[in-house]
Amino acid sequence: MTYAAFRSIGAYIPPRIMSNADFEKIIDTTDEWITKRTGIKERRLAEKDEAPSDLGTKAAEVAISRAGINKEDIDLIICATVTPDFLCMPSTACLIASKLNLPNIMAFDVSAACTGFVYILGIAKAFIESGMKKNVLIIGAEKYSSILNYEDRTTCFIFGDGAGAAIISATNDKSEAIIDVQCSSDGTYEDLIKTAGGGSKNPCSQEVLDSKMACISMKGNETFKLAVKTLTSDVVKMLEKHGLSNKDITHFIPHQANYRIIKAVGEALNINDEQTVVTVDKYGNTSAASIPMAMNYAFEEGRIKSGDTILFDAFGGGLTWGSALFKFSPKK
Repeated sequence: MTYAAFRSIGAYIPPRIMSNADFEKIIDTTDEWITKRTGIKERRLAEKDEAPSDLGTKAAEVAISRAGINKEDIDLIICATVTPDFLCMPSTACLIASKLNLPNIMAFDVSAACTGFVYILGIAKAFIESGMKKNVLIIGAEKYSSILNYEDRTTCFIFGDGAGAAIISATNDKSEAIIDVQCSSDGTYEDLIKTAGGGSKNPCSQEVLDSKMACISMKGNETFKLAVKTLTSDVVKMLEKHGLSNKDITHFIPHQANYRIIKAVGEALNINDEQTVVTVDKYGNTSAASIPMAMNYAFEEGRIKSGDTILFDAFGGGLTWGSALFKFSPKK
């Protein structure tokens, strides 16, 4: 039987830093207020001429190198993003394939906001287990600085730019297999996190531009409460399904939206600080890129080893949410 193995992780962290002190210069806020509210101290910004496909390509190159495969072995590229290079087409995944010099390859985007990387991990797993593909490159790439309203003091300081990538490959060794990925959605909560303008419902117009409708808006308090509840219950279901406890998890890598959410979920699950990977203070919320960027950070710090049991947990606009459970299985 064919299984899917999580072979490698990589990321690209833009070098340009925007600190809380920088935000103090443009909006009515303080470093103390931002830190207390979110745990964020700084976030990274892409350059003006850098697109998500550029960020994603750089992250992909790291993941490919670490996977021990030739890039020509890749037969599918999936990119999770809500800040694509172009509004409709071509997909960011197609552009990344071109920049990697991989013509004639299947490539497409997925829009699931902050849960995007978990969604595409599940899709990669399904493609491999069906026998359709052997080596899938999955990428979360975001340039949130392009959709922020820097006059909105409740939202603009939360988000950052960056990309993370992984190689998911076929294996016959069940001990290497991705254990499970489960994802859900509920569109009745569409107004909690939204970019209302620029699509076909509210096409680009002077009114859309003037009202900042093409920028992200978020109802923070409502989102916070629902996120904690949903993320916690999702993990409980995953662990119960597989007869595991919190002690069986080596690394808990939640979506890096807000330190207070991460802390509340960890306490509810009785997962300790040593198990939890936190990068929101360094990178802010990078949406679909946040989980792979956090995993890459822990990997480069030497925390993640072959055979470690890893649990992803994400929640985002849509609403979408999902979790993934797997053994990190670099090629032997």
